[in-house]
Amino acid sequence: MVPIRRVAVIGAGAVGAVYAAKLHQFMPEGVFFIAGGERGARLLKDGVVVNGRPVHIPTADPEKPAEPAELILVGVKHHQLPQAILDIRNYVGEDTLILSLMNGIDSEEQIGAVYGMEKALYGTLVGIDAVREGHHRVRYTNEGKLLFGEAQNPEPTPKILRVKEILDRAGILNEIPEDMLRTLWWKLMINAGTNQMSAVLHAPYGVFQTVREAQELAESAMREVVAVAQTAGITLEERDIQDWYTFLPLLSPQGKTSMLQDIEARRKTEVEMFAGRLVELGQEHGIPTPVNETVFKMIRVLEGYYLPPEQ
Repeated sequence: MVPIRRVAVIGAGAVGAVYAAKLHQFMPEGVFFIAGGERGARLLKDGVVVNGRPVHIPTADPEKPAEPAELILVGVKHHQLPQAILDIRNYVGEDTLILSLMNGIDSEEQIGAVYGMEKALYGTLVGIDAVREGHHRVRYTNEGKLLFGEAQNPEPTPKILRVKEILDRAGILNEIPEDMLRTLWWKLMINAGTNQMSAVLHAPYGVFQTVREAQELAESAMREVVAVAQTAGITLEERDIQDWYTFLPLLSPQGKTSMLQDIEARRKTEVEMFAGRLVELGQEHGIPTPVNETVFKMIRVLEGYYLPPEQ
């Protein structure tokens, strides 16, 4: 198995910065960001700062033809994905694999629709408590675990093992679930509950670790995900909600979900990818989703305080 030697990262937020820094530590000549315009210039000048440590990682212009990467990590927000898919085009070659680090259940299909599903790998993170502090500054106490693979992984294929090899060498904790589609829905369940409710309540992880009423609110949104998932042939159950409580205590009580960070920083959230998508699927399958419908409206109201009307 030939090791992966050239990795591109698009998205220098909490996840992208952490993973790029870990990869850069053991292969400084083999990892780079794809970023153009003002963002690219800022990354090129300042690099990223992870847990107080500056890391200067090469930055490549998406508009310039270049040697393809063997692996591309996609760590952008939901509303940034269409542009990211366009921006990686000069770095996708015949043997390139594209691994989504995004939330939600649709990013892999969007990537695969353009570059082929044979190139798109499913991925999601659990247990990371990274907090973004301004432009390209990230702090975390728990890096969590990357769950990745093909849709089904009864036995990991050579291309999956090749990606695992470089993740292991970089010290990135990872696991290959047998059923990645179920895993993506499980993570959607968590995001619909804790992530969204944290934004509405302005509550860090510590609130969900200690306040039963906050847990009950999150669980009410999660149960709607379980109900919709089951109609879509995904085997989520009540016990999957309880499984979240094995991960929750590992997070920093002061840590904040990505959606709460977005609200506090007056950025666009990913509510369309969580409650918005779930409500759509609920309507398709005839499953009521009143909690997520309400949360969707509440978060859109919060965004309305600071986002232009067209967003």
